[in-house]
Amino acid sequence: MAEGLARSMCPPSVTVMSAGSEPATVNPMAIRAMSDAGIDILSHTSKSVLDVDPSDITTVITLCECEVCPEFEGYELEKLHWPHEDPAGAGETEEEEMEAFVRVREQIRTKLGEFIDEKEWAV
Repeated sequence: MAEGLARSMCPPSVTVMSAGSEPATVNPMAIRAMSDAGIDILSHTSKSVLDVDPSDITTVITLCECEVCPEFEGYELEKLHWPHEDPAGAGETEEEEMEAFVRVREQIRTKLGEFIDEKEWAV
């Protein structure tokens, strides 16, 4: 969800990449939550942080609350940590889980908006 939001909110001159410590398939609820916000992430795939070239990065934003967050030893990077709950399985019902995905989507949207405003990027 973060990659989809960042791609929709950042100017085209900003390269957005997303990767995880344990990549898996993109959760269908994430696809639905993003679709409800007008952002299509159906073609997105989950990628490993091990496949990211740190020399291509200036800022690392981690969202992990309980997972192992990546470290890029030897690289001067801006590092931001915005921990969020994992919405997958966050409810007893499908509706409660969907509410968790929407809640996390909006939390990430807010933080990204603040980050973009601080960078003073024109979209």
